[in-house]
Amino acid sequence: MTLTLLLAGCGKMGGALLEGWLATNVAARVVVVEPGAPGTVSGNERVLLCASADALPSRLTPDVVVFAVKPQVLGGVVPDYRRFVGPDTVFLSIAAGKPIAWFEEQLAPAAAVVRAMPNLPAAVGRGITVACANRAVSEERRILCETLLRGVGDVAWIDDEALIDPVTAVSGSGPAYVFLLIEVLARAGVAAGLPEDLAMRLARATISGAGELTYRSIEPAAQLRRNVTSPGGTTQAALEVLMADTGLQPLFDRAVAAATVRARELAG
Repeated sequence: MTLTLLLAGCGKMGGALLEGWLATNVAARVVVVEPGAPGTVSGNERVLLCASADALPSRLTPDVVVFAVKPQVLGGVVPDYRRFVGPDTVFLSIAAGKPIAWFEEQLAPAAAVVRAMPNLPAAVGRGITVACANRAVSEERRILCETLLRGVGDVAWIDDEALIDPVTAVSGSGPAYVFLLIEVLARAGVAAGLPEDLAMRLARATISGAGELTYRSIEPAAQLRRNVTSPGGTTQAALEVLMADTGLQPLFDRAVAAATVRARELAG
């Protein structure tokens, strides 16, 4: 492609996106703004790294400006990119917390803005991103943003931006819940008599393996669960505890609700 991308911020998520773009040759040129290290990145001729927005080439006309900085510094970053507002440029934010209206205020009411919420597995190309666009985003630019986001995993679109908050609670924060499940399962194994290192090894391999099986299978998760559960067996005995009225479902309901409330507080 002959696209020119401008990436503001190249931390874990921004770096994952950059690696995906370079691997899939999705852009002809990527300009990265990351303080402290001006010059080219790893000798790649398609990438230019600038220390600040002030150091950007004067004739730069990016097709997409991607904001991948921490939410707490976003307010000091976004105004530096107002000069790129125009009919041919779309602004794509993967920063948590800031709604589309905020970007319109900081850039221009007519700015084309896509707000996206990726998650941590994007670092290994297995993330999922949920995106929402304002009315200024054309179908062509929407497809372009989806192509960029698919560089790190699956993409889903929503029309109601308010859904970003529960999305954040489920998929944005969700990897931490899975990591906790590994910890909890390992500790339960230790309580049942397993050596600590073996219990952790079993828990890690089981959770990651089950995740991969889910990813590859076309069967619903409920059917995969039933496939493992023999009537009257050990799995059924455990599931009777986990699926009880006081088991995992009400616990996760409260956890996701708490995360959703906090997401709304941060956005507000």
